Amino acid sequence: MIIAHRIALDPNNAQATYFARACGVARFAYNWALAEWQRQYEAAKADPALPKPSQAALRRQLNAIKCEQFPWMLEVTKCAPQMAIIQLGKAFRNFFAGRARYPQFRKKGVHDRFTLSNDQFDIDGCRIRIPNLGWVRMRESLRFTGKIMSATISRVADRWYVSITVDTPDRSHLPKAENQGAVGVDVGVSALATLSTGETIPGPKPHTALLKRLRRLSKSLSRKCKGSQNRKRAKARLAKLHARIANIRQDALHKLTTSLTHRFHTIGIENLNVRGMVKNRHLARSIMDIGFYEFRRQLEYKAAMRGGQVVVADRFFASSKTCSVCGHKLDDLPLSVREWTCPDCGSIHDRDVNAARNLLAYGLAALSGPTASSAGCQACGEEGSGRRRKTAAKPASVKQEVSFVPV
Repeated sequence: MIIAHRIALDPNNAQATYFARACGVARFAYNWALAEWQRQYEAAKADPALPKPSQAALRRQLNAIKCEQFPWMLEVTKCAPQMAIIQLGKAFRNFFAGRARYPQFRKKGVHDRFTLSNDQFDIDGCRIRIPNLGWVRMRESLRFTGKIMSATISRVADRWYVSITVDTPDRSHLPKAENQGAVGVDVGVSALATLSTGETIPGPKPHTALLKRLRRLSKSLSRKCKGSQNRKRAKARLAKLHARIANIRQDALHKLTTSLTHRFHTIGIENLNVRGMVKNRHLARSIMDIGFYEFRRQLEYKAAMRGGQVVVADRFFASSKTCSVCGHKLDDLPLSVREWTCPDCGSIHDRDVNAARNLLAYGLAALSGPTASSAGCQACGEEGSGRRRKTAAKPASVKQEVSFVPV
């Protein structure tokens, strides 16, 4: 199992300058290779006798000319430009396989990162050795044991991080799930998650909470002269606030998913199409502030590590408007209705708790039915869900009562 551990770095000024320079070299190599790829591809279309571009050929081409045309590339590790071109090759493979969009040019300040192969760095406790630089302090030691595959150094706002990829067969760093059975989880806007046990977990909604400050910093940035030092400082302040919002959201999701996978062996959730849901302009900001797909992604890999499993309900499963007591299904249930009474059995339902209970029943039925996998499963979900797609383009999923869904 390949796991990435992201660790904050504590570089001095000289080391941070080296990181920024290496990111610039990697970005330039990626953009140069992408432009060259496009040129060679068009030339091969016009003349079939010419070879088609490949990442290996582009790497050899760059090595042949960089000493004369780009001598500043030699000031940083050789992995920065080479791994960037390898990543471009992977991006094109994903594009041709229908798993990703066409590769785009990288931008300064947005794609600040470079990658090292496993033979170009060493780890010793809370420090990492970078070629042509030396030892750099890390805020914590590597938690996983196994074969180290690569390390990617990146910048988010004013902080530097290293993401170390490890191929480990050992999952014992997480304890097994407690024997509390199964649970259904309904995610929403008013509350981050509602459990079938009746528990309600409120979400921090960091974007909404910090929206006033975000608008003020954005307005301040827009009024600065381009190229000035004041604009650079305003941009840094705005980036730092965006990073803080993302960190608050990630912290809440990690705490919730860790708690759920630690307590329950089987978890039933919905298969939501966030792209379709955010078309509602009244709810778009709140929906994106929750992070639905990140919740599902974390839940799935943590459950697998702890020996549990996640059951994803079918997109046509009407969890909210089906009575969890008698099974009666309403014809219509507007989003404004948060509590309703079943016309058949007279049960009074909270909308979210009822949906969570239906998801629990759905998950238990799917696991006990013929579709359950002997090796653990995402018991259901439409075609295109899961680790491997069955179609070139994933079909759209739409939650029934409303007309986001690693590395």
